[in-house]
Amino acid sequence: MVDVLVTYGPWLIGIAAVFGFLMAWGIGANDVANAMGTSVGSNAITIKQAIIIAMIFEFAGAYLAGGEVTSTIRNGIIDSSYFIEVPELLVYGMIASLLAAGIWLVAASALGWPVSTTHSIVGAIIGFAAVGVGTEAVAWGKVVGIVGSWVITPAISGFIAFMIFQSVQKLIFNTEDPLGNAKRYVPFYMAFAGFVMSLVTITKGLKHVGLKFSTVEAYLLALVIAILVGIAGKIAISRLKMSSKNDRQTQFGNVEKVFAILMVVTACCMAFAHGSNDVANAIGPLAAVVSVVNSGGEISSKSALVWWILPLGAVGIVMGLAIFGKRVMTTIGKNITHLTPSRGFAAELAAASTVVIASGTGLPISTTQTLVGAVLGVGMARGIAAINIGVVRNIVVSWVVTLPAGAGLSILFFFTIKGVFG
Repeated sequence: MVDVLVTYGPWLIGIAAVFGFLMAWGIGANDVANAMGTSVGSNAITIKQAIIIAMIFEFAGAYLAGGEVTSTIRNGIIDSSYFIEVPELLVYGMIASLLAAGIWLVAASALGWPVSTTHSIVGAIIGFAAVGVGTEAVAWGKVVGIVGSWVITPAISGFIAFMIFQSVQKLIFNTEDPLGNAKRYVPFYMAFAGFVMSLVTITKGLKHVGLKFSTVEAYLLALVIAILVGIAGKIAISRLKMSSKNDRQTQFGNVEKVFAILMVVTACCMAFAHGSNDVANAIGPLAAVVSVVNSGGEISSKSALVWWILPLGAVGIVMGLAIFGKRVMTTIGKNITHLTPSRGFAAELAAASTVVIASGTGLPISTTQTLVGAVLGVGMARGIAAINIGVVRNIVVSWVVTLPAGAGLSILFFFTIKGVFG
């Protein structure tokens, strides 16, 4: 049957490229909106500015740090040894998975649901492997880990966001001199943000560019950056012309201005880390197809990327965000709970911290669920009445539906593609 790959090779690669682009488009529309939603929702930046920032940093993250080598089979969810005799099934399956996950993401984005792009593609790959090849081809242990992360990830980030927000309230807002305390404490928050963000970038982003740091080196480098950011922050804040003689409301407004500057920085870093991490969801399966077809049916655990794959993923992400990203941004930034720059900063910093913790412990993580958990944590800090329960319920339902939706669509497309080429 390998002659199918020889006869239809260019066709299969072309179709996979189109569906890979669709998947990247869906990631842009859905996931990037998460990284930017808090900044837009808290009015730190406008939608237009968010799209420009995300375009630059997502593209840079995806293109520079998206990986010279992508593990062909994402997260080792399926055992490739089952496909050695029938490599064309792996090709059909990966094409079906890209189409299934892409369609689900576009549908979810249209409804304004922030779903997990990682879980969409994982569900799709599980679906075609379990039905098309056999249930034993799926590493079910990994699947259990993913389902477990639905609870664990939002819980961790929600807790961290709650703590950060409470500390901001106690140290700055609920004091006699909010502005004076903001000038005193905000540089420490900036340093902490610098530490977490540089750690995300060093551990997630730079390893793909060929810059490898040991754990100790990474932490030391992040610490140095944190100190520099803190000092720069102190200088910048001391230059802001704000009078502490104003009434409290004006002072609060001025404090929020300081946090708004911070939000822009965290948004840039989140976009870079996200681009470097999640572009693999679109290009992993595509790289697998290209590798199997070009090698005439040989399945390797690592496949070198063909030159056009990364830019295809990066452009797809940016276009999806620009054309369709607004709806999910509104859900995260405005509909769950009312955000101000200080609240949005707490949420974004908590989400980034959770990403660092997860990378260190190897938890399968969804950026979306981390951020939604963090926004919920900030809402909780203000009391349950501050949260829109209806919106949260819809989000949770959409998470649970994502794996089976991806799997169902992928099974359907798998047999269709198999019918066409087989």
